[in-house]
Amino acid sequence: MAEKLIIVMANTDPRNGEELGAPIFQATVAAAMEYEVDVICTATAGRLMKKGVAESLVVKPGSPKSVYDFIKDAHEAGAKFYCCSPNLDLFDMTEDDLIPECEGIVGGAYLIEEVMEGDCKVMTY
Repeated sequence: MAEKLIIVMANTDPRNGEELGAPIFQATVAAAMEYEVDVICTATAGRLMKKGVAESLVVKPGSPKSVYDFIKDAHEAGAKFYCCSPNLDLFDMTEDDLIPECEGIVGGAYLIEEVMEGDCKVMTY
């Protein structure tokens, strides 16, 4: 059984908050189950790693918790969040713009190597 779960958030659009709950919640649950969890935010979802973006979003209108609160919960459970390198240029970001919960920047080779050579399962949103 794989000990690592990689969650790729690529088509999860921050402009539609209800799309954000499931992948972040599942990252929290998997980390709480003591699996190693990497959440890779790429394409439009990469905006979530920029300071100020997730803080202004909610999964459900009227919710007292922001998407950033859910990211912090997942991070506290042990999930690691990463920003895909092309997002820096795409969204005019630098490393200084990333939320503290973002472990760093990864490129396409990281994901390909983890999937092809690692012992992991991948979920894509």
